[in-house]
Amino acid sequence: MTDFDAMREKARQIRLDILEMTTKAGSGHPSSSWSATDIAVALFFGGALRYRPDDPWWAERDRFIMSKGHAAPLLYAVLAHAGYFDRDELWTLREIDSPVQGHPIQGLMPGVEATTGSLGQGLSLGIGHIFGARLNNLDYRVWVLLGDGECEAGQIWEAAMAASHFNCHKLHAILDYNKYQETGPISREMALEPLVEKWRSFGWHVEEANGHDLEDLLAKIELVQMLEPTGQPSIIIAHTIKGKGVSFVEADFTFHGRALKPDQADKAREELNAAR
Repeated sequence: MTDFDAMREKARQIRLDILEMTTKAGSGHPSSSWSATDIAVALFFGGALRYRPDDPWWAERDRFIMSKGHAAPLLYAVLAHAGYFDRDELWTLREIDSPVQGHPIQGLMPGVEATTGSLGQGLSLGIGHIFGARLNNLDYRVWVLLGDGECEAGQIWEAAMAASHFNCHKLHAILDYNKYQETGPISREMALEPLVEKWRSFGWHVEEANGHDLEDLLAKIELVQMLEPTGQPSIIIAHTIKGKGVSFVEADFTFHGRALKPDQADKAREELNAAR
């Protein structure tokens, strides 16, 4: 039986680690990482993702691609908590010569499946992994975490067309739909709605979820896995809150690309600890 209380505590710990990493570095993207924290926890600690931390390049592992590469602090924290490397590595975020760089770089850290940060590329990379599985007679799933701002990029929609055309039924996207990008609300910068209808028109199966409700997320994750025999790729549109977990960050989208100052970090730490 899934221990949702333990998963919620894991998400809280990971949010704290993201806070400490970015505050120590004095840079990074805490709010973009916090909005997607529960999604990553559901995948890595809810039994959905097949992986072996002690054998990170196990051929039959499921792939997780952080397409919104600026949320690298989340990826590193999740991988450390999953056992891929020592948690002390996290505190070297963005340091010169550290493998824990501001955006994920494949080959520097175990568990990092793709170099991302040039937004819009992750879904295409996911299709490449699907093709690789077919060529090598392997049976794994590919999960791609998308940002909503990057869904303004044309390459996302080219990849969406290709995934449907080539029946990439083991390809699953999850959209961190927090409704904001660095410069403002998505609805103002480049509106995505009607988003569900758009993905369906590209031949995808679409589900929506509360991106901070672990029960709902896991139910939708299990559902799209069950529907793989239809031959369709799938996307879960996870409705999230940018900066989830810290009230004053939730209220200010400009934290997208800046770390908290020490006094702000103290306040955030209090809020996250109070949620224990």
